[in-house]
Amino acid sequence: MLAGALFLNACTTKKQSTIDNDSPSTEDLYFGLKPPGMVAEPLALDIMSQKGWELGGVHAPDMNEFYLTSSLEAPYRPLVVSFRKENRVWKKYEFYATGGNIMYSKDKYIERTDSGWSELKSLGAPYDSIRIMRLTASLKGTLVFDEATRDGNGVLRYSRLVNGKREAPKPFGAAINTGKWTAHPFIAPDESYIIWDSEREGGYGDSDMYISFRQPDGSWGSAINFGDKINTDGEDGGGYVTPDGKYLSYCPRCSPPYDRMWVDAEIIETLRLKQ
Repeated sequence: MLAGALFLNACTTKKQSTIDNDSPSTEDLYFGLKPPGMVAEPLALDIMSQKGWELGGVHAPDMNEFYLTSSLEAPYRPLVVSFRKENRVWKKYEFYATGGNIMYSKDKYIERTDSGWSELKSLGAPYDSIRIMRLTASLKGTLVFDEATRDGNGVLRYSRLVNGKREAPKPFGAAINTGKWTAHPFIAPDESYIIWDSEREGGYGDSDMYISFRQPDGSWGSAINFGDKINTDGEDGGGYVTPDGKYLSYCPRCSPPYDRMWVDAEIIETLRLKQ
């Protein structure tokens, strides 16, 4: 089974929502929870309560499914757990249900087929020789991923699809790859920004969450710290934005049981003004 955090391609932005036409309430889309405002609140999903670790979690593009990895027996043997909204009720399935076209986990992926999911596939070289913790993809098929190293000097890399062919991975520049423990990237579906966590000079403690916005010339702007409303004196990170572009979910003081917080994604627009 897949290990590590799960990410679906074909995500959407606010202008590209693929939510079904039933116009469900916002609370219905988010497990009956009242969504947060500009102050982060716990993402208290009792429906997901497991014995053991819960790692990450991500919605399917249509917002009717949610995936996470969980370890019921030991933290080093995670399994895929999916939740599917059926008749407005969330049901749990401990196997691959339905979702986006491709689901990534580290250097592996599965593809959507007419009958469900394909067999587990490998991205091949050089991905299978890199200790990837998180890999995400944009709508254009650009892959962005990290590298786990013992000394914390791993970098974020990207690989684009150019004329239908995947180019060799390249490291981002110093705007992103500065500091230590640079990891857990999330690239916006339209590639307008990248979120990640890193331990940098001037941070609030250990690793903080940062964002960089794509500039008009295609380069990446200076890293912007998410500030003390998000970051703490501990390890903060694992951020991703829901497929409808409305909420940022992240892990404050990342340690078991990996409780998550969420906040209105408008915070990203406030940070954009600082670039």
